[in-house]
Amino acid sequence: MFKDIFEQYQWEEVKATIYSKTAADVEQALHKQRRTLDDFAALISPAAAAYLQPMAEISHQRTLQRFGNTMQLYIPMYLSNECQNICTYCGFSLDNKIRRKTLSPAEILQETAVIKEMGYDHVLLVTGEAHQLVGLDYFKKTLQLLRPHFSHISMEVQPMDETDYAALIPLGLHAVLVYQETYHQEDYKKHHPKGRKSSFQYRLETPDRLGRAGIHKMGLGVLIGLEDWRTDSFFTALHLQYLEKKYWQTRYSISFPRLRPFSGGLQPKVEMNDRELVQLICAYRLFNQEVELSMSTRERESFRDHIIRLGITSMSAGSRTNPGGYAADRQSLEQFEISDERSAAAIAAMLKQSGYEPVWKDWDQVLG
Repeated sequence: MFKDIFEQYQWEEVKATIYSKTAADVEQALHKQRRTLDDFAALISPAAAAYLQPMAEISHQRTLQRFGNTMQLYIPMYLSNECQNICTYCGFSLDNKIRRKTLSPAEILQETAVIKEMGYDHVLLVTGEAHQLVGLDYFKKTLQLLRPHFSHISMEVQPMDETDYAALIPLGLHAVLVYQETYHQEDYKKHHPKGRKSSFQYRLETPDRLGRAGIHKMGLGVLIGLEDWRTDSFFTALHLQYLEKKYWQTRYSISFPRLRPFSGGLQPKVEMNDRELVQLICAYRLFNQEVELSMSTRERESFRDHIIRLGITSMSAGSRTNPGGYAADRQSLEQFEISDERSAAAIAAMLKQSGYEPVWKDWDQVLG
């Protein structure tokens, strides 16, 4: 179990190691073909800020070697904003007095029709965490409803038991995204004071349950802004390294959600500027050539246009972050504000102009 490895590390010691890295450490990491976690610590350190250009060049080359001039496109479908958790940073939090909505089968099909019209064959299903109303039975029915329409179905919902995942995979569940939010245990408790999500250990063990269930792909990440992003990213890389060795048949992706405003929302504890986000993306690519790196519509148009050359392999487009936002109920509350509001067609055109091929299906279905 990853928790056994996790417990061997102390947050403050890891943080001190990262911030003590020197220019010599960064240069040594840059000249290696295979990089260790210690090299990754150097590449995300403040000392590496002066080496952004060579990091970007290597990241671009390694991404082209592995993924070519392609960009996978996906779109979220928000099924429900019901949630039994209190989370300080989320618009769906239980203590937010908002109109709650869960899509019916008919409304799900309305959303599907609009998404298919955009060209998508890869959908990410998103909900709040409300096990009674939006639980295993709801997910089973939704997957059975959507499987004829999409070749690739991902989910970003509450962590579940291994048996639940094992029941959903045969119904068409291809990938699960489960973000730890932060690996800082004390701050995790501050941000999740109520609900099942308040269990740090249960969430930490979710990727292990997914791996044992035989999921095809899982997504990792933290919510950038809750804690020191360098230290959180080190623990994410540590988690990724463990999972790749333990569940080697599963594929992996990393996402980079920066804390975005919502109604009455939390201000970031730690700000990450654009150059630092570029540094982190490049550091992941130098550390791991195989991992998929994903960028959502949280980020600005100009940033997304430029980052595609530096390691990103998948991105969302035309997103709505509210249940029914495409057709069924356009006015329901969004989970967070998006920044890049361009249509999927506009993003596809931008990619083509930049010399990239938009891919509407999953990698293995295109390349396999």
